[in-house]
Amino acid sequence: MPAQETVDWSECPLVEVKSGLQSGSPVLRGTRMPVNAIVDNFDYGVSPAEISEQFELPEDCVRAVLAYAKSHRVAHPV
Repeated sequence: MPAQETVDWSECPLVEVKSGLQSGSPVLRGTRMPVNAIVDNFDYGVSPAEISEQFELPEDCVRAVLAYAKSHRVAHPV
């Protein structure tokens, strides 16, 4: 079984974590948009342009989140 990957969002200026917002899940700063939804959609083959349109987010923001996630993935055994 492959290792489950997560992202360490603590250094990303685009992301915030607030205990009362989306159950403490990392979200795009100033929104209620879980960043994991962006990454998960991309991992399932949805393009950044489609993600941008689907979630009504600027495409450059989507691309920045994806670039950060790619460089900050941490493998955790399942």
